[in-house]
Amino acid sequence: MKSHPLRNVVVVLDQPQNLVNIAGVVRAMKNMGVERLRLVRPAEFDAWRITGIAHRAEDVVESTEFFEDLGDALADCVSVMGSTARARTAHRNYAHPRARAGALAARAREGPVALLFGREDRGLSNEALDLCDEVIVVPTDPEYSSLNLAQACLLVLYEVRMATEGDGNPLPRGKRSTRPATKGEMESMFRALEDGLARIDFFKARAPESVMRTLRTLVSRADPDSQEAGLVRAVGFEIGNYLDRVGRGDPDCDES
Repeated sequence: MKSHPLRNVVVVLDQPQNLVNIAGVVRAMKNMGVERLRLVRPAEFDAWRITGIAHRAEDVVESTEFFEDLGDALADCVSVMGSTARARTAHRNYAHPRARAGALAARAREGPVALLFGREDRGLSNEALDLCDEVIVVPTDPEYSSLNLAQACLLVLYEVRMATEGDGNPLPRGKRSTRPATKGEMESMFRALEDGLARIDFFKARAPESVMRTLRTLVSRADPDSQEAGLVRAVGFEIGNYLDRVGRGDPDCDES
């Protein structure tokens, strides 16, 4: 059985120099649901300090793999995508992350794929880039193209996650949101609204059918839930209730 593609995404940092940047990468990985980190000759590594920066990331930190040779860190990967801030002299397969994220996610269904990032001060060497199947360049302002290591990692992982999950990451819903309104609830809402508008002579110079058709289009576009449909229905009812109170001379309906 093939594993979920994010399980096969491996972040490889070649000679990272700053522990804070490693922690930032770990945090980015946790944000995007990626668990596998490999470090090639890091200048420093302190699990306690890293988890102090990247809270609740002990699983990623504890499972981090260490290598002395970049080739060994990439040996089991079926695809390697390196990241650089700029194109080099040598001709390579350059692409933006969004353009290649889908292909990388597809490859991850077959085996480990590596996202390779170089050291902070000079990026990936030409020798490291030679090990890459593709090289991605995050589009930035040409006047300020250098990205922080963790920033670059987060941007690339975001694109991979979106390519992998698609609509599997639903947007948050309000605490009071309910199920979608039924057709019956929607029709009750429209009837109440039409009756209320008729009571205030809204249709005096307008065709009711045309107005209600436009309102149906507008409300349907909003895709209301049952509570929202009930609120609009209550507006229609309350118009009529208010007019009835005014007609009875209710003192609570002062029109001044």
